[in-house]
This record gives sequence, C-alpha cells and structure tokens, in this order.
Amino acid sequence: MKHTPLLDRLAALDTNTVSDALDFLGLAGATVGLRPLWNCPKIVGRASTVLLAPKLDTAPSVHLITPVIEQIDSDDRVLVIAGGLEGISCWGDILANAAVRKQVRGTVIDGFSRDIDGSAAMGYPVYGRDVTMISARNRVMQIDAAVTINVAGVDVSENDYVIADNCGTVFVPQPHIEQVLDLAERINRRQEAMVEAIRAGRSVAEVMHDSHFDAIQTEHA
Repeated sequence: MKHTPLLDRLAALDTNTVSDALDFLGLAGATVGLRPLWNCPKIVGRASTVLLAPKLDTAPSVHLITPVIEQIDSDDRVLVIAGGLEGISCWGDILANAAVRKQVRGTVIDGFSRDIDGSAAMGYPVYGRDVTMISARNRVMQIDAAVTINVAGVDVSENDYVIADNCGTVFVPQPHIEQVLDLAERINRRQEAMVEAIRAGRSVAEVMHDSHFDAIQTEHA
C-alpha cells in the first residue's frame, strides 16, 4: 500500500485528538454513532462518497455502490455512504470482496450492513450505525457519487479525509487537513506530557486546568 505523508500523519493520531483539533478550529467533522460493526482495525483514507435513496420501483438496475467500486484506481480510498434506510442493508460481504480486490481501505455507512461476519472473515473494516439481515435489493438504490453528502450530520465531500477507530468516525475537510494535523499533533504532545506529569505525582486538577488546553493554540508546531 502506497503511503502519503498526510495520511501517515493522520494514521498516527486517534479520533479523539482529531475531534479536539476540529473543536479548537470551529470545524465540523466528528460524528456520533458510526462505530465499528465488528472488531475491526482503524481506517484512515480519502473519501469516495456515495448517495443512496429509496427505490421506488422493482425494475432491474445496477446494484448500489458497484459502479463506484469498479472505478477506484488508487489504494487510499474509504467508501463513505449516506442515504441508507432504517434497518435496511446498504453493505454486504459480496461488496466487501469487490472492495478488497480494489484495495479499498474500509467502508463507513450512515446506515446498516448485513453479512458482517463475511466482512470480518476477510478482515475488511466496516463502520456504521448497526447490522441487519434485510437486503437492499428493490428497497434502496444509488442516486449519485463523488458529491457532497451528509453523514450523521456532517457534510462530507469527495476526497475529504477519514479516520475511524473504536471511538467512532471523524471527517476532515480536504482544504483544512494540514491545519488540523498541525494542531492535532500539538494536542497529542500536550496530552502525553499531561499523562507523564500525573504519573509523576502532580495534581490532576492543576495539570488538567483549562488554561493548559487553551495554550495549545498559541504553541508553535
């Protein structure tokens, strides 16, 4: 897998620290409820966005998400899917097999997945709201891709940055990635110093005083 400096830096962080950096900068990106749907690894990559909607007829059509997977030509992609219906699957193990073949790093669904044991068996990370057994066929269809979508209340555009781990999923707008990484790395260093200070016996009330967090914004990278 080809590594890029920005993705390497993002991968060295966690969602908590990236969420804090977004908070300091007044940027949206942290979501609630998009958790790992099996005990899967952290995923870090660039968003390939997919928009779904209810299917209003039963005429045969190309299965949702398959055109997006077929067009992927790099190994830095995370499929980010919005528009799923409550309790209806918009991901499964056949799609996961196709994604693995295309070196996709994982899938984040503002919705539900079925066949989750199949994704787990091949080690393919899936994050979302929950699991189900109900098929998307003749219930949900793809209506767009590579567009800005709303995922758990956050607008996500094609090529935005994605980080997901056991605490959930965070999106970083592409224009702000270097600013967010610079600040997140400073936050990470400050928090590591705080842990060391507490382990050395300093007062936790003093170490965690808000003034120490506020000072992070004025530190030099």
